[in-house]
Amino acid sequence: MHSVRAFLSPDNPLGFGLSDFVELLAASLLAAFFLLRAAWRKPFEKLAAKTGWCMLVLAALPVLLRLALLPHNAEPVPAGADDFGYLLLADTLRHFRLANPPHALPQFFEQIFVLQQPTRSAMFPLGQGLVLAFGWMLFGHPWAGVLLSMGALSALCYWMLRAWTSPNWALAGGLLTAFQFGPLCYWMNCYWGGAVSACAGCLVFGALPRIFDRDQETVGKRRRNAALLGLGLGLQLLTRPYEFFLLLGGVGLFLGMEWGKRREWRRQVFALIPVTALVAGSAGVLMLLQNKQVTGKWSTLPVQLYRYRYGIPATFTWQANAVPHGALNSEQDLDYRTEVAVHGPDLDTPRAYWERLVFRARFYRFFLLAPLYLALLAFLTLLRQRRLIWALATIVLFSLGSNFFPYFYPHYIAAVTCLFVLASVAGLQRLNQLRIGGGWPQVGTLLLFFCALHFVFWYGVHALGTAKVSYALARYETWDYINQGDPQGRVAVDRRLEHAGGEHLVFVRYAPQHRFQEWIKNGADIDGAPVVWAHDLGATENEKLRRYYPKRMAWLLQPDAAPPKLTPYLAEPKLFEDVQ
Repeated sequence: MHSVRAFLSPDNPLGFGLSDFVELLAASLLAAFFLLRAAWRKPFEKLAAKTGWCMLVLAALPVLLRLALLPHNAEPVPAGADDFGYLLLADTLRHFRLANPPHALPQFFEQIFVLQQPTRSAMFPLGQGLVLAFGWMLFGHPWAGVLLSMGALSALCYWMLRAWTSPNWALAGGLLTAFQFGPLCYWMNCYWGGAVSACAGCLVFGALPRIFDRDQETVGKRRRNAALLGLGLGLQLLTRPYEFFLLLGGVGLFLGMEWGKRREWRRQVFALIPVTALVAGSAGVLMLLQNKQVTGKWSTLPVQLYRYRYGIPATFTWQANAVPHGALNSEQDLDYRTEVAVHGPDLDTPRAYWERLVFRARFYRFFLLAPLYLALLAFLTLLRQRRLIWALATIVLFSLGSNFFPYFYPHYIAAVTCLFVLASVAGLQRLNQLRIGGGWPQVGTLLLFFCALHFVFWYGVHALGTAKVSYALARYETWDYINQGDPQGRVAVDRRLEHAGGEHLVFVRYAPQHRFQEWIKNGADIDGAPVVWAHDLGATENEKLRRYYPKRMAWLLQPDAAPPKLTPYLAEPKLFEDVQ
């Protein structure tokens, strides 16, 4: 009955019902596809043939698109423990050191994911911090490093695909990368990253086939690609150490596959191993230096020491829950109990592992726009090709390996991002080989067109729509994430302190209902910072810090008020003020 009513003409100038508008939209999109395909085909092919220009355009595209959104969506406001931890790491590197000396009163500066002893350092590996520090030093803001890493990902994904497919489809894959993981992706709208590990995968999976292909058989080109292979492995080691071994496993599968096929090149390829090992080993040395500087031991990772001290992050599912070796404040205790609950009290079982693996299948939508699921079906028909079987096996290897984490975020397996793009592109290319009625092949190109429309629509909503429109449509926007304003009121607090002038000491007093919003966010040089953020430990304890900073104006911040309440600090103890 409802479908019949939809065809009845309602009261509008055209006399259209809902189904009429749907039909008109579908017809308009198909007409636009054929018109644009004819207009853009030759320019697209000319650009695709120019590798250098393609990489430059693809590197600039996501950056320019995100910068164009700044009037509506400003740069991300650091708003969580991960953000502040990576920013501390970047600031430490900006000071040309790998660790910071401990503070004389460390109890005031405890924050999630940051060690206080034996050094005051973030628990994270160096990769993302190096990128943030580079952007910070070059452009004066750490987010510049995020933008640069995303531009590099789009360009490198095209470069990787050039070793696997035609120039046209490599450019199409680069554009898909810019759309899927660019301005509307959390990789570009926070400080955690994801693009750095994805770049590492592009370097590895782009270098491997070039080492074995005949048109790359000159000694110079092989050495260059061996060095790029080592660079990708080293970058992954510095960004995601556990997934480095999964990536190394993927490399081993590729070498095993090609070893018997290219017997005449075994000696030449074997001679390249020292080049790869030297480049990747340099990253290993840097990681060992960080271990020594942060933890005091060459063999102890910062995250290992942090887990020993605070009980988090959660252990692998085959391990028992970690036990904190020290007192936890209320925020740390809440975080510890939450991660223990996610891990569960028992060790993993095959059934639990399988159920977790099936449940997480939905999260792989992050790597694929909806039309590309049809391309994946076509990709499955190509699995007679040895290298494509290897690509699928490597994705499966990462899926199985990451399933030992209690948590899952897409950036955990970012190294295989380009393999998802490869599978999509190969499937689209296969669909384009199907001729409908003897005409021009275009099914794959049509799906690519719909992917572009998907991005253009949601990008237009954020670029042109009002806040009311964005809010109304947010429930329908799957898997996109872009920062919207300052919902926690952090910018207003920072601006008030800045306008007050001078140096400040802010005591942060959490409400009893406070949950998972970190406000302690000091940089590498606490004593030299304009604002020092410290826990409110009570009037007696706070007086110690006030005597340590006698020239700073003291404030009390209650971040759980709505909006956050910042008032001059009173030395006399007061009962906690109720927040609205």
